[in-house]
Amino acid sequence: MSLMTISNAGKMFAPCPLQGKFHASTAFRGLVQLEGKRRRRLAVKVALTDVGSLGLESGGPEWKKEYQEDFERRFRISHLTDSFPDLTPIPSTFCLKRRRPIFDDYFDCCPSAEQWNGYINNNDRVLLKVIKYSSPTSAGAECVDGDCSWVEQWVHRAGPREKIYFRPQEVNAAIVTCGGLCPGLNDVIRQIVITLDMYGVKRITGLPFGYRGFSKDVPEIELSRTVVQNIHLEGGSLLGVSRGGPNVRDIVDSMQERGINMLFVLGGNGTHAGANAIHEECHKRRMKVVVVGVPKTIDNDILLMDKTFGFDTAVEEAQRAINSAYIEARSAYHGIGIVKLMGRSSGFIAMHASLASGQVDVCLIPEVPFNLHGHNGVLRHLRHLLETNRSAVICVAEGAGQNLIEKTNAADASGNIVLGDIGFHIQQETKKYFKDIGIAADVKYIDPTYMIRACRANASDGILCTVLGQNAVHGAFAGYSGITVGICNTHYVYFPIPEVISYPRQVDPNSRMWHRCLTSTGQPDFI
Repeated sequence: MSLMTISNAGKMFAPCPLQGKFHASTAFRGLVQLEGKRRRRLAVKVALTDVGSLGLESGGPEWKKEYQEDFERRFRISHLTDSFPDLTPIPSTFCLKRRRPIFDDYFDCCPSAEQWNGYINNNDRVLLKVIKYSSPTSAGAECVDGDCSWVEQWVHRAGPREKIYFRPQEVNAAIVTCGGLCPGLNDVIRQIVITLDMYGVKRITGLPFGYRGFSKDVPEIELSRTVVQNIHLEGGSLLGVSRGGPNVRDIVDSMQERGINMLFVLGGNGTHAGANAIHEECHKRRMKVVVVGVPKTIDNDILLMDKTFGFDTAVEEAQRAINSAYIEARSAYHGIGIVKLMGRSSGFIAMHASLASGQVDVCLIPEVPFNLHGHNGVLRHLRHLLETNRSAVICVAEGAGQNLIEKTNAADASGNIVLGDIGFHIQQETKKYFKDIGIAADVKYIDPTYMIRACRANASDGILCTVLGQNAVHGAFAGYSGITVGICNTHYVYFPIPEVISYPRQVDPNSRMWHRCLTSTGQPDFI
C-alpha cells in the first residue's frame, strides 16, 4: 500500500457488485436489487453491514449490541495517541473571547469549557440515520435486516475541542487541492488558513497542483490571512489542481524533509484514498502527523454525507444551460434541446437540476438504464413530445448510456476510464431518427461542463465551505488523523476515510427524490 502511486489510489474503491437477495457489504451500505424486468422494479438498500455478514441472528438477544459494537469499531477515528499513548494535551488556543494576540504564555489566553460553552466534547455524537423504516419495500429503505429493525448508529461530532495536541508555534501546515476544479475550493483554502491563524499558526504552506506539489521541482506557496483574504471572490483554486502524483512513500519522505505535521487534502474519492494511504504511512513511521480530508466532488458522489461543497453551485449554474436549451427548443420548429451535465457514475446534478428548472422533459442518469431506439425508447418519446408540445428538453449525465457508445478503454491520470460523449451521441441519433421518419427537427446540444465547475461558489456553498474548512482545522488540532469532515443530517461530523470511499454514492432509482424527478418530467421507463 505504501508503495502505490496516488494515481492508483483511486482504484481502491469501486461500485459494490449487485447480487440477488440481501448483499452483505462491509462498506456503508450495499445496494440490493430484486431481479425483475431489467432490475428496475424495486431497489432495497441495506444500511451498513447487514446482520448475516456478522454471523448474527436478528432474533438473537445480543445481535443489536454486537452490531453496534461492530459499527463503533469501523467508525472509530484514528488519533495521535494511538501511536503516542503518553502524549499530553494542552489547553486550546482557539476561542472567540480572546481579545489579544497569542504569546508564549497562551495557556491563559482562552477560558475553560466551564467559562465558555464553545467547545465540543469528545464524546458528542451525531445520529447517522434518522428515519425508521417499517418495511424493506418502503421507498429508499435502508435496513440492517429483513424486518428493518432500528439500530442506532452514531458518528463523531465536529468542532473545536478544549484540549489540543499541537502547540501552534510547532505546527507546519500544508494544504493541497487535487483532482478537477470545483466551486468553493478557494473558500475552503481561505477558511483553513484563517482558522489556523486563529489558533496561532504562522507556518502555512500551499502545495501547487495536487500531489505533484510534493515534488522538489514545484515551488511552495506561502499562505497567510493576507494572501487568502479575497480569493473566495474568484473561481478555481489558488493552488491549482492536477491528477496523479508521486507514490506515497515519496510524499511522506517529502513531508519529513519539509517538516510538515498537518496536511489538509481537498479532493474526491481517489484523492481521499491517497490521503488515507499517507496517513497510514505516517502512522507506520510513528510520525506525529495528522492528515485531514475535505471532500471535494461536484458530482456529490461521496458516501454518508448530505452533500459536498460545489454541488449546489453546480445545480444552480446547470439551470442556466437548461434554460438556454429550453429557449432554443421553444423558439424553433420542432426544437429539441440536449444538455449534458457532469456525473460520471452518479446522476445527482442532472436529477437536481432537472427538478429545479422545471423545464426538462427527459432526465437520463447512469443509475437508470435506457434505450434510445425501440417502441419504449427515448427517441419514440421525443416524437410524442414534438407531436404534443412542439418541443422537448433532455438533461443527461455524462456517465449515462455508456453501454450505447463504443468504448475506448483509455484512462486519465487518476485511472478513471475516459467516457464517451453521450450528449453528442444522442444528438446524432436524434437527428438521424427524425430524418429517417421524415419529421423536421431542430436539435441543439449544450455542454456547460467547464463553465459549471470553474465558477465561484454561491452563498449556500460558501457557508458550507467555511464550516468545512474550520472543522478540518479543529479536527487536526484535536489530534485526529485519517479523517474527513462532512455534513450529516445537517450537523458537521468526522468520518474515518475508509468508510466514505468504499464505492461512489449513487442515486437510488427507488428513492423519493428520483420519483420526484420522474413526476416533474413526466417521462416513462425507457426499457
